[in-house]
Amino acid sequence: MADQNAQNQSQLHAMRHSLAHIMATATMTLWPEAKLGVGPVVENGFYYDIDIPNVTISSDDFKKIEEQMRKVINQNQVFERSEKTIDEALEWAKQANQPYKEELLNDLKRSGTTVAKDLDADELGTITEGDAAIENVSFYTNGEFTDLCRGPHIESTGKVGAFKLMRVAGAYWRGKEGNPQMQRLYGVAFSTKEELNNHLQILEEAKKRDHRKLGKELELFFFHETAPGMPYWLPNGTTIYNELISFWREEHTKRDYQEIISPLMNKKDLYVTSGHFDHYWEDMFTSETAEGELYGMKAMNCPNAMTVFGTKTRSYRELPLRFSDTDTLHRYELSGTLNGLLRVREFRQDDAHIFVSEDQIKDEYRRIFEITERFYSIFGMDYSFKLATRPEKSMGSLELWSSAESTLKEILEESDKDYAIEEGDGAFYGPKIDIYMKDVLGREWQMGTIQLDFQQPLRFDLKYAAEDGSQKTPIAIHRVIYGSLERFIGIMIEHTAGRFPIWLSPEQLRIIQVKDSDEIDKFVDEMTSIAKASGLRIQVDRSNESVGKKIRNAELMKVPYTVVVGEKELETKQFAPRIRTDLALDDREEKTYSPDELVNIIVAEAKGRVQKSSL
Repeated sequence: MADQNAQNQSQLHAMRHSLAHIMATATMTLWPEAKLGVGPVVENGFYYDIDIPNVTISSDDFKKIEEQMRKVINQNQVFERSEKTIDEALEWAKQANQPYKEELLNDLKRSGTTVAKDLDADELGTITEGDAAIENVSFYTNGEFTDLCRGPHIESTGKVGAFKLMRVAGAYWRGKEGNPQMQRLYGVAFSTKEELNNHLQILEEAKKRDHRKLGKELELFFFHETAPGMPYWLPNGTTIYNELISFWREEHTKRDYQEIISPLMNKKDLYVTSGHFDHYWEDMFTSETAEGELYGMKAMNCPNAMTVFGTKTRSYRELPLRFSDTDTLHRYELSGTLNGLLRVREFRQDDAHIFVSEDQIKDEYRRIFEITERFYSIFGMDYSFKLATRPEKSMGSLELWSSAESTLKEILEESDKDYAIEEGDGAFYGPKIDIYMKDVLGREWQMGTIQLDFQQPLRFDLKYAAEDGSQKTPIAIHRVIYGSLERFIGIMIEHTAGRFPIWLSPEQLRIIQVKDSDEIDKFVDEMTSIAKASGLRIQVDRSNESVGKKIRNAELMKVPYTVVVGEKELETKQFAPRIRTDLALDDREEKTYSPDELVNIIVAEAKGRVQKSSL
């Protein structure tokens, strides 16, 4: 079954890659002056970077591009592979007036496989294994269109599945600001029309759930041009943020974590010691003082946790030593990559750094798996693991890396959890287990990470007194469960469509007052006081709108509970609460409650962090 799935994925990849070439063929037919960049396969589809002098492609052009693509498909053109020497390929690029292809080929000629690994794999020629030199590069031709490409492709254009062009966006050539800006034309593709239609329906639902749209409607957060990628949290969003941190703090205190706070700016020397200067400095916000000292805005917490460990003599009796923190971090993400809360420059993590001896690793990972289950089950989220192994740019010996990777594989095997392996995707200091969450639309999101680190404790010369009196170096486990809280909240907004669980809802109860009268005012004020004294988040709607409009407004704000108060409720001192649809049990019976009963039940549900209402 696994082999069959792999074969299907390989075929789908080749089909999507072929469609990228078909789209480029159509584009060159419509605009012969177009200059082509790269056209790789991406999740669910493909794109091609295109530069057309004095032409801006818009969605209005999609129809004619798709029509031209279908002509190519109907002609069932064969994909024919050929090879050229690097010099022959350069001459081809010059004759074809394709400067971006010429640049890629010159880089390959000059730097060989070193550059090849940094470029889009689908756009490279054949490389000589074990040698930095490039001997030949491969091309694929369909009809009159030829492109530099490693492949693979399907047999012919007539064998592609169902596709649709989706959007066009600006993209700097090779992702670097200062390079020419190209037009990136995206398409999606699936084996069948049914699969494509299902995907398009999911995209339509995703639009309704877009966290940027709901964030505005629910008054959670906003962004401002004066701080790109750094969210402003409004009162409603701040409530959610603080509740998540309170939950995090409560659960970690139970598990013997000790919370720390460390400086938000540090001298360059700290990052030289940790290794981040060589691997991460260009992705950090930096500043030079008047005295010429270079500082970096904290982009990760681990160097500071190492510093805290090293402040005093440690004993084996202290291990595992668990430090946790939610300090604010900053990373310099390119402006073109920013995406609401999902990709930001300022964020906080539910972070922890755990110092252990080698024989404590497995048991500590089991404990981390337990807290992972707690943190995800409370939202009803399904999750899985991926083991990421040694990247090309790493520090430390192969022996230590092999040992760390073997340990993590054993832990995953013993956990009975589903997991996959991501070769070469580990942190520069150690392998990691990444946590992937699948939302209600079936989309997979990379969330937290659990990283095993033999390197940084060595670089910081950390020691503890072992039971036999010797000095040993601890092993560090870096872990975040939700990951960036900003990103997690953004995903959670889309996962729940803004219908937060009772304990997280910025407003848990809304009272709708039917009319103004001294008696009703007094009754509502008394109930509001009871609710607030119990810690319930409550609002009263005394506006001049109709009752129906007030109820609708509460529904739009996704309020879990709404009660209408009029003469009847004043007389009986009983309420029949309206419950948000997703919280109500299927077999719920309509009941009425006194103010005290209603408040006490909702407070108990919030404290118990339940997923369904008990009313």
